[in-house]
Amino acid sequence: MKEQRDTTPVLDIDGLDVRLPEDRAGRPILDGIGLRVRAGESVGLVGESGSGKSVACRSVLGLLPAGARTSGQVRVGGRDVLAMNRTELAALRARQVAMVYQDPRASVNPLRRVGDFLTEGLRASGTPAGAATARALELLDAVGIRDPRGALRRRPHEFSGGMLQRVVIAAALAAEPALIVADEPTTALDVTTQAEIVALLGRLRAERGTGLLFVTHDLELAASVCDRVYVMYAGRIVETRGTDELFDRPRHPYTAGLLACTPSIAAGAPSPRPIPGRPVSLAESPPGCAFVARCAHAVPRCSEEKPVLTRHGDGLAACHRAAEGITL
Repeated sequence: MKEQRDTTPVLDIDGLDVRLPEDRAGRPILDGIGLRVRAGESVGLVGESGSGKSVACRSVLGLLPAGARTSGQVRVGGRDVLAMNRTELAALRARQVAMVYQDPRASVNPLRRVGDFLTEGLRASGTPAGAATARALELLDAVGIRDPRGALRRRPHEFSGGMLQRVVIAAALAAEPALIVADEPTTALDVTTQAEIVALLGRLRAERGTGLLFVTHDLELAASVCDRVYVMYAGRIVETRGTDELFDRPRHPYTAGLLACTPSIAAGAPSPRPIPGRPVSLAESPPGCAFVARCAHAVPRCSEEKPVLTRHGDGLAACHRAAEGITL
């Protein structure tokens, strides 16, 4: 892995709350979350569906649910996204932060050629047409598209899912962003193509020093991509630490549960064990730990008092029993 070029965060989320009106949700969608991504660093955000991962990553672009009330800060390059006006948000999305979604076909106009998709942003920013085309060819080559010139003339339906995701990543790199937010970018792809996309993101991050926020529900995938991982449950960060320690010694029962239910092809590996129960819905607002009903380690205090993130080892965990260690 290439040495990080800078220790200054390209993304710094601090105490972010996102709440819907009370008649639409009983608890915050995001409850005081904080996370950082530095230049050249890959940071994972993991959790089950409904944990708040996608809302967290969309907040980086100022894309929040209609009617949502927010507090806290989302700083990109030192500036608070939540305080930006429309013009400033447009500039942020065009130059500083790029988003890669899980379904590439939802990101492109099926009626337009790939060349138009790749060059329109460059031309809108004043780049001459010839230079924009040359840049598009360079980007397609960088993401491993064979015959880049021919690819410019093709439409999205003429690409496989994996090749189209490469095109979307090329578009994300067009403005040399400081941060790429990848929201489950391999979900719709087969295993081989997943590995190719992950390797591509890792190589581009190392070569260009771009920060990467990688959103996934797959801890094994996060381990292969990320330097650090944040684990989310019911809108809160419940654990964060370096990837190696997270896998070797999880401090939160939810993290341990995610690891235990992940299939492994290693010889002698135990069968996956699902986490019992169901995630807390937005309509529910338990007074203590949101995971208590599913937790085999719960004590009475867990039902009464919400745990706060506390340092354990090289990271943080929001669990009253984190210091005792968790058995998988």
